[in-house]
Amino acid sequence: MMLLPRRTDEPRFDPVSRRAFLTLSATAAVGTAGLVSAQPAAAAQVLVQPSIRQQTIQGFGGMNHTAWISDLTAAQRETAFGNGAGQLGFTILRIPVHEDPARWAGEVATAKRATELGAKVFASPWNPPAGMTETFSGGKRLRYDQYGNYARHLNDFVRYMRDRGVPLYGISVQNEPDYAHDWTAWTPAEIVRFLRENAGSIDARVIAPESFQYRKNLSDPILNDPAALANVDILGAHLYGTPTSDLAYPLFVQKGAGKELWMTEVYHPNSSDSGDLWPQALATGENMHNALLYGRFQAYVWWYIRRSYGPMREDGQISKRGANMAHFSKWVRPGYWRVTATANPESNVFVTAFTNGSKLVMVAINKTSAGVYLPVSVEGAGSGAFSTWVTDANRTLAAYNRVVMTNGSFNTELPAQSIRTFVTE
Repeated sequence: MMLLPRRTDEPRFDPVSRRAFLTLSATAAVGTAGLVSAQPAAAAQVLVQPSIRQQTIQGFGGMNHTAWISDLTAAQRETAFGNGAGQLGFTILRIPVHEDPARWAGEVATAKRATELGAKVFASPWNPPAGMTETFSGGKRLRYDQYGNYARHLNDFVRYMRDRGVPLYGISVQNEPDYAHDWTAWTPAEIVRFLRENAGSIDARVIAPESFQYRKNLSDPILNDPAALANVDILGAHLYGTPTSDLAYPLFVQKGAGKELWMTEVYHPNSSDSGDLWPQALATGENMHNALLYGRFQAYVWWYIRRSYGPMREDGQISKRGANMAHFSKWVRPGYWRVTATANPESNVFVTAFTNGSKLVMVAINKTSAGVYLPVSVEGAGSGAFSTWVTDANRTLAAYNRVVMTNGSFNTELPAQSIRTFVTE
């Protein structure tokens, strides 16, 4: 782990400062970005199997929190949720459930425009209204005699947004109940009790538990309690400092039938670097690859959409980190399936593949300082072509060399320290 300095430009409750000790040092290989060599190094063959479908993708997106930073502008909403040139193609927006209903109006404009552009909107609370809480040795918690009133508070927010043209896709019980240094804490037993006794009255999909580090001690009790599980629609998790080895969740596979699995917040690898630092920004693409492949998450949601370290710079333009996200979000749309593919054909080369039944999308990341030659075989495919886009040190979501496939096979290359997306024409 790497201790990072507090960012003095952040609001007091911004997770940037309070979560610095959790942030891992950048995992991207540091080197001088170069051109593809004349004879790129050969990688093992990539086999894509479109008929072997894994999870359904619900989308990609980020957070807008107008109480802590200013709202997205009208132009920035288009950049975030539009899918044209220079846009991120996000299909998920996360907003807060403020404890003070007087603040709810601030979230409407961006949420409404995101909805109009086809995005799913979901909400997470940091605190119940102050009169519902009490202090205890672990900080602040929801009073046990206020569970019913808290469910009504969440329902009031659902109705408020619906009445203003924003039908929420889901609402969370609590943001990061197992961190809770600056907000409300919940024990696993308290979450299970609320789910069993109160969550059934909430008029939206219910999300829980949103652990800050995908800690299974918070979600195992939900999965092991049939009554609580019946009132959960989406198991949500954050991935701050979560090792790749902890992404798999056999108990969810065993007991989570009919439930969705969302990664509802992260920034990666840190909040201290500019979102344009290269090749370090490739760590974002790798984190997405790992979350989708090993975690089998159906959604990947960043923290602030617009931030110096985020997918959109403060000037409203896409950052290099944002480009890594867009290599997925622009072409892997809601309803696509992740399909089986050779995930790691060589060290620091990562491949993920998706289909909607007619189109095939492959996202390939090369973190090495040299170009990589990549032979690809698509099981059951005939002949055709792929349009491709690349981001590297000198290009951002740039149209790149078209690739022709013959009898289900093609050879291609990945430029040094790059991310490249292939989409069948």
